[in-house]
Amino acid sequence: MANWTYNYFIGMLISIILTGVIIPKIILIAFRKKLFDEIDERKIHRGIVPRLGGIAFLPSIIFSFCVVIGFNLRTEELSLGEPLMIEMIPIFFLLCGLMLMYLVGIADDLIGVRYRGKFLLQIFTGTLLVAGGMWISDLYGFLWIHHCPDWLGWLFSIFLVIYVANSINLIDGIDGLASGLSMIALIFYSIVFFLAGEYLFALMAATTLGTLIPFFYYNVFGHAENHNKIFMGDTGSLTIGTVLAFLSIAMFRIPLGDIPGNQNPFILAIAPIILPCFDVVRVFVHRVRNGSNPFLPDKCHIHHKLLALGLVQWKALITILISDATIVGGNLLLSSLVQPTWLILGDITAWTLLNFLLTHLIRCRERRLGIKLYN
Repeated sequence: MANWTYNYFIGMLISIILTGVIIPKIILIAFRKKLFDEIDERKIHRGIVPRLGGIAFLPSIIFSFCVVIGFNLRTEELSLGEPLMIEMIPIFFLLCGLMLMYLVGIADDLIGVRYRGKFLLQIFTGTLLVAGGMWISDLYGFLWIHHCPDWLGWLFSIFLVIYVANSINLIDGIDGLASGLSMIALIFYSIVFFLAGEYLFALMAATTLGTLIPFFYYNVFGHAENHNKIFMGDTGSLTIGTVLAFLSIAMFRIPLGDIPGNQNPFILAIAPIILPCFDVVRVFVHRVRNGSNPFLPDKCHIHHKLLALGLVQWKALITILISDATIVGGNLLLSSLVQPTWLILGDITAWTLLNFLLTHLIRCRERRLGIKLYN
């Protein structure tokens, strides 16, 4: 464990340094080539801001992860050889899928890609992860289902990749939100994987976390007028979303005896990503009910509700991040005590009631001010 503790923090540090070096260069190139996020009525920011921050993510993740593993292989400080290479097979397929998502993200940020094309690529990426041996074979009591047939596990896993990748992409609406929610999930995943002895997955979570830390600084604390602010764009959100989906599926595959505290693996896998996943379902239903295309962007996410209540961006960000951490912690505490179906139903009920309350407060504020604040 001592070697892996060292590797965990070294991998994260390398990722932090590398991303911290790359992002200023991306900002410089973006301003020289005039590659900015377009401003429209849906956007909250004002001023020209590059949206290519996600270009730094995948190179930093691959370099930091591979250099740590490579040095350990070279110096033979770990229990290596054939067992490690077998454990690395899912990582290899993940990196292939990440490369595809990364490339389509770059194309979308630069010239635009139709959502149908992105959807097909997400299906293929999910299929790659399944081909690498990562699929859900047990729901651990959710909907009172335990073992499920391989074909159903394959479909559920592919769906999870599409669902999570789009959830992170769609919730990326205010500074620091997508990266902040992702960092909370990655911290949680890395700790659980480390305690369960799944060190390769813990290292993947750590290197991904490392690349988000400097980005969060530039995204939240940078200023457009000083030319030091940047967005992650689809390149970043699709990359991070795919990593989170992979780690979620990997959490399903931890042997029950290796999980500390007798926690339910289904809840451990789903709780860290539950807030963006719930939000995308609510937005989808809202758009269909209003007769609009559910795949086209609008201003009806949870952060738009908080802004409509009069909160400034940083207060809305803190509110959502604290709420997310509370949800994750609450589900963790209850996962060994409550049947997972009832626990998820409780989460859905609480989320629904919260959104009804927010909508009611927004309508009251609209009547008081005499203006329309939220659709």
